[in-house]
Amino acid sequence: MAYGLAASVLPVWMLLTPRDYLSTFLKLGTVAALAVAVIVIHPMLEMPALTKFIDGTGLVFAGPVFPFVCITIACGAVSGFHSLIASGTTPKMIGRESRVRDIGYGAMVTEMMVALMAMIAACVIQPGEYFAINMKGAPAEVVANVSAAGFPVTENDMSILAQNLGAKTMFNRAGGAPTFAVGMAHMFARISAGPTALALWYHFAIMFEALFILTTLDAGTRVGRFLLQDLLGNVWRPLGNTRSWTMNFFTSLLLVAAWGWFLYQGVIDPLGGINTLWPLFGLANQLLSVIALCLCTTILIKMQKTRYLFITLVPLTFMCAVTFSAGYLKIFSPDPKLGFLSGAQSLVDEGAKIIDPAKAAELVRQAGVWRFDALVAAFFLLLVLLIVLGSNSFAEPSR
Repeated sequence: MAYGLAASVLPVWMLLTPRDYLSTFLKLGTVAALAVAVIVIHPMLEMPALTKFIDGTGLVFAGPVFPFVCITIACGAVSGFHSLIASGTTPKMIGRESRVRDIGYGAMVTEMMVALMAMIAACVIQPGEYFAINMKGAPAEVVANVSAAGFPVTENDMSILAQNLGAKTMFNRAGGAPTFAVGMAHMFARISAGPTALALWYHFAIMFEALFILTTLDAGTRVGRFLLQDLLGNVWRPLGNTRSWTMNFFTSLLLVAAWGWFLYQGVIDPLGGINTLWPLFGLANQLLSVIALCLCTTILIKMQKTRYLFITLVPLTFMCAVTFSAGYLKIFSPDPKLGFLSGAQSLVDEGAKIIDPAKAAELVRQAGVWRFDALVAAFFLLLVLLIVLGSNSFAEPSR
């Protein structure tokens, strides 16, 4: 949170530009090395090509493949967040405008490769270990459920895996990052054999992933501050003054406090960050892509280039169908594993049966967080719907 605040307030040349510049070498180098490793090692994919979990009854993820696969594989497919960064901070870091296309397209192709590498990394892990890493619950319960589903694994297997990786435990490590790191470590360790190779490459992969998280924090907070100042400037003009350090700090503090609250849930509850933040992340990211496509469609119409309209209108229609259906299911699905409201009610009902007041209070607290998630998701959907509808009124061709 402190880093995000500093990155939002300090000049771009002081922190964002040098950090992103140095991080780029590690990012591109790691992606290239991983691509070479996949080709040279030609690892065996242990995960079955098809499973029965396509209907949403899986051990890790609840919900049907459509629409949720489209908001889960986000940055490697369609990402609204990148459109914000391309307009908010990238122009401040380039020497000439002609480089925008190479950077923009190159970054998205690289991101696509990262998505492919992440899926390959997940599939080279033994399926039992993959599900045990990503499932929630006590170790004995997780092992029993995974083995009963046809993917045998034992607590001893997971203990050996954690020891080889230099970690305390690999249970309850949902979120994708540990899975990617384990798969990457397995592939790289085959090249540099040694007693500590697996642990070395695992922690290297975690550091590699942290660079993506830092980039999201610093650039995202800064762009969010721009948007917040633009909004608050309509209420009181001095708040919109981006040349004022005081106003920059104040609005940055508001924004960091907003997303910092979700991080705090992960501190007081080991699964809180995943339960609270991740279900909103994919939805919000793809809703941003709807906004970007609305803007591009409107610009094409105003420029009287309607013959190119299908380029943005087709993906806009698809993304609207994906995001609004996914958002509706996340809020109102009767499945407590999927819907925020039904999940919150199930936690309240479970808490009423528990004798221990502390555990009951924890479940009630988590239920409150999920209800807040439902409110935030509904607010996001409403705002984007207004933008989609409002784009029609702004799309009259320029004379």
